[in-house]
Amino acid sequence: MFDFHTHSLFSDGELLPSELVRRAVVNGYEAVGITDHVDFTNLEHVLGGLKRLELWEGKGEETKEGGGEKIEVLRGVELTHVPAVKIGKMVKKARALGAELVVVHGETLVEPVERGTNRAAVTNPAVDILAHPGLVSAEEAELAKENGVFLEISARRGHCLANGHVAKVSREAGAKLLLNSDLHSPEDFLTEQQAARILAGAGLDLDAGEVKKVMKVNSRDLLKRVRESYI
Repeated sequence: MFDFHTHSLFSDGELLPSELVRRAVVNGYEAVGITDHVDFTNLEHVLGGLKRLELWEGKGEETKEGGGEKIEVLRGVELTHVPAVKIGKMVKKARALGAELVVVHGETLVEPVERGTNRAAVTNPAVDILAHPGLVSAEEAELAKENGVFLEISARRGHCLANGHVAKVSREAGAKLLLNSDLHSPEDFLTEQQAARILAGAGLDLDAGEVKKVMKVNSRDLLKRVRESYI
């Protein structure tokens, strides 16, 4: 299992980063990204806090937990309700401060995210994931493919309302999809069975290998890119 979109006490999550990682290990995750909500007011605080954790001693190494288990932890951010014209500047600043994973909070159906946020994300190759992009357009999906930005199928209530649309548009454009939990609490960890059912519910074909591609192949592609670029 992989999850590249989770939240800790550094924003609106319930868990310390250390407990989030421990629970991910227990749940059999291979990699987890901690991507707390940030804007210009707290970017340094969040990334600075993650840098100070012992989990990241020996940058780029897998974190060893009890019993010889290992998990790869990515220090990241979710740029949230940042004005669309400022997203490029925020991405650059986040990378300069050591962000290994940059997620943009997309135009979900359940929040008043500024129009143009999706486009600002998919036109920026330094963005890794456009989260819960809502009614993402065909053109935006094509731009995501061109710039290597992954589009998210969300397990989060509310954000998941457009999953079927996101899957359809992404398939037609050839854009890569990821499934993420948008975890805020311990109950949000997904099992492989739950993840597969969510993807099938979004219209992906289990028999044709689409579900496996999102869960395994695309996740490993992103992890490889992050390792090569920022770790």
